[in-house]
Amino acid sequence: MVFGWGKKKQVEEPVERKPTNQDIELSEVPKIISDLRKLRESQTLSEIKNLRNETAPLIDDLMKIGIVLEKDDLNIDDVDKHLAIIVVRGKKQVIDILKKDVKTLIQVSTLDEAKKLDYFLTQLLKKLGDVLGRQTRVIHIFAKKYANQLTNNLKVMNENSDNISKLLKHFDSTQSSFDEIDEMLLKINSLKQERIDKTKRNTETQENLKSLQDKKVSLQNLIEEIHSSENYKKYVDLQNKLNDFIKQKSKIKSEIDSQFTKISRPLGRYAYASSLDKDQNRVLSALVDNPIDALIPENLDSIVLILENIRKAVSSGSISVKDTQKTLTQLTETEESLDGFIQKVSEYSTVFDSMQQEVENLKPENLTSTENELSKTNDFENDANKKSKTILSEIDEIESQIPALISNIENKLQIFSSTRYTISKS
Repeated sequence: MVFGWGKKKQVEEPVERKPTNQDIELSEVPKIISDLRKLRESQTLSEIKNLRNETAPLIDDLMKIGIVLEKDDLNIDDVDKHLAIIVVRGKKQVIDILKKDVKTLIQVSTLDEAKKLDYFLTQLLKKLGDVLGRQTRVIHIFAKKYANQLTNNLKVMNENSDNISKLLKHFDSTQSSFDEIDEMLLKINSLKQERIDKTKRNTETQENLKSLQDKKVSLQNLIEEIHSSENYKKYVDLQNKLNDFIKQKSKIKSEIDSQFTKISRPLGRYAYASSLDKDQNRVLSALVDNPIDALIPENLDSIVLILENIRKAVSSGSISVKDTQKTLTQLTETEESLDGFIQKVSEYSTVFDSMQQEVENLKPENLTSTENELSKTNDFENDANKKSKTILSEIDEIESQIPALISNIENKLQIFSSTRYTISKS
């Protein structure tokens, strides 16, 4: 205990009052908050003013004690001179702080002034406590007639200072809660506007979706109309025949590949080692990769020249093979097959081109574009459906947030008011 400060006065618990109920609109909350802020500020200032006024006479007493103590010799003439020095030094320290630091309290009419008062009293009491704590023996033994008054004054001053600090701290806490309510109100307004915007967007999306669905029905009807025409039936029939005819190409290709596989080794080595002009190199590459592509009439001379060059290279040994005679025989077979292969490929190409042209002529002009448009419309419809579901999910999330925020506001208001407010959630 510093300089005899006694037990602090306990703050009385407020009497619990039964709250009244009141239904309000959300728009009324800002006015209620404003009124509560003003009421809290007024109550806080009123209580601090009272504490200030209770403390002011005690401050005056301290200043008077300083004046009187300065003139009092404390009857130290008969004490040991070393002890007298300690007493005089202690007395001087007490007088200095009472004269220099103890000042008339400022008047309080605003919260800023209340905070200045709180700071002044806190610092003053700390200094007084330090000095009087160090000089407690001097005061209680040699200035006993001042000790009780100092102790009593400082005890009350300390209690008042603590209560002022608590009032300000409680006020700040209250303001923080009011600020939280303000933030929740802003959040609710933001969510409501967001809900309006998203509802508008969903309405636009639904309108677009209805337009896409109407367009889709129209395109489907148009395609059905095309499919039901005689011309389309002829087109489908011919397309089926063309698909069947295309299978013949696989047979021709298989026959050609089978023959050219026999000479693939020398053909590949010749392609790797020889230097040819651009056209011959093109033909040679086709023979290696896909012979059927090279077997056209205009390439016959180049193919024969290539095969003859390979024959010479095999015969001379510049292209090595396992069985020279067998390879030469296979080269001869291949050369002898060229005319037949080219004729088959040419005949196939002629029939295929004719059938394909006929299919193209029979194909309805707007069928492909209509089918493409229907495909795009389906994609747009799927995107619109996904977009609508996302927006509706976001709206549901907003709908769940707003009631929770309103409930939080109701709970916080109940802390500060004797009225239990029920806020309309519409």
